[in-house]
Amino acid sequence: MYSDLLKLEKEKKPIRLCVVGTGHQGGGLCLQTRLTPGLKLVATVDLNVEAARNAARISGQDRVIISNDYFSVLARPDIYDIMIESSTSIESAAKYVIATLEKHIPVILMNAELDLLLGPLLHKIAEENNTIISSDSGDQPGVLARMADEILAMGFQLRMFGNNKGYLNKYAHYELMKPFAKQHHINTSECVKMTDGSKIAVEMALLANAFNAPPLMRGMEGPKLKHVIQVLDRFDFGYAGCAVEYILGAKPGGGVFLIVETYDPLQQQYLDYYKMGLGPRYLFYRPYHLCHLETPRAIVSVYLYSKPIMKPQGKLTDVFAFAKRDIPKGFKIEKTIEFYGLIDMRDNARELVPIALLENEGKDRPYLKQSMAKDQPLKWHDVEIPDSDLWRLYQRQEELLEKGE
Repeated sequence: MYSDLLKLEKEKKPIRLCVVGTGHQGGGLCLQTRLTPGLKLVATVDLNVEAARNAARISGQDRVIISNDYFSVLARPDIYDIMIESSTSIESAAKYVIATLEKHIPVILMNAELDLLLGPLLHKIAEENNTIISSDSGDQPGVLARMADEILAMGFQLRMFGNNKGYLNKYAHYELMKPFAKQHHINTSECVKMTDGSKIAVEMALLANAFNAPPLMRGMEGPKLKHVIQVLDRFDFGYAGCAVEYILGAKPGGGVFLIVETYDPLQQQYLDYYKMGLGPRYLFYRPYHLCHLETPRAIVSVYLYSKPIMKPQGKLTDVFAFAKRDIPKGFKIEKTIEFYGLIDMRDNARELVPIALLENEGKDRPYLKQSMAKDQPLKWHDVEIPDSDLWRLYQRQEELLEKGE
C-alpha cells in the first residue's frame, strides 16, 4: 500500500478527499492527509464551520474548500475522488451518501451506525451506480475484517470475532460522561454510546452481517477476564460456524482478536513450533486499533483496487433499543442515549426497534405511546415514529431484504 501511495505522490496524482463531519475521527483523518503520502484533502464539511475550518488548517494543505452545506460542495464538478462520511448523523448522512453514490463517487463510512442501519441499501445503490461504498478500515470492525482476510488465506476456519473492551456501564448518561468527553475532545453523546455498550454492539453487528457470525446470545456475554488468552477456555465452541463476542478488562489492554481453528495435524505441529499452542483453536490478538491512522488503507483499497474493506451479506443482526431508566408515556425521544443498544438476531427480535432508527432529525421526534420500565426493550407498539426520510429509507431497505436483493 505504501509504495502505491508514494507512486501517486511522485506522479502528482493524489487521491482527493472530501471529509464530511470533522469531529474527533473526521478531524483526525484530515490530520492524516498531511502525514500519509498520496492523499490530498480538498474539502471539509461540517455544520460547525469552525470545526471544518480547523480540520482544513491541521491538514496543512492549501485551498481546501470549507463549507457547512455538503450539497453545494457535491455540485462542484470533479473536485474529489472519494467522500468520507465521518459525522455523527444518520438521516442527513444517509442523504449525503446516496447523493454521492448517484454521482458515481465512492464513499467510505467512518459512521458505523449508518453503516449498520442502512448498509444493504447503500451497497445496492452503489452497485446500481457502478461505484463502491466501504466500511472503514481503522475502527474495530475494519481491523478485524482485515485480520480475517489474512487468516482465511492461511487456511484457518474462523470461530470468533472478539473485542477487548476495558469498561462498560450500560446506564451511562450525559452528565456522567461529560468530563471524560471534554478531557479527550470527544462528542459527549458518542462517549455515552461507547460506555453503555451501544457502540460495541454496532461494531460487532457489522461483522456479524458481513461474515455470517451471529452473537451467542442477545447482547453477547461479555465476560470479565484477567488475560485475553483465557478466551480459549472461556467458551466451549460447541456452536457451529463463527460468532461475535467481547470480553471486559483483559490484559494486555484494549485490542481485537480472532479465534480460529484447524484440525490438520501437520499444521498443528507447525503452529506448536511457532509458539501458537497445541490447538485445535488459536488466538490471534492485535493489541491496538488506530482508527483514523488506518483509514488510508480503506481509501487505497477502494480507489486503486475497487474493493470494499467489508460489506453486509444481508441483515442477519441489528442493534435494538433498551430503556436505561423508567420512562413515562408521552416522552419525546430527543437523544438515543436514553437507551442502550443490544445486538440480536433479527429473527429473534422482530418486535423490537433498531436503536439507530430513533435518530431521525425532523422537528417531529419519536415519542412513547406508553411508559417503559428500566431495561425494557423498545417494541414497535411502544413508540410512534414520525414519517421522515430516514424512516422511508429504512422501509425501502426492508422491501429489498424481503425480496432477497
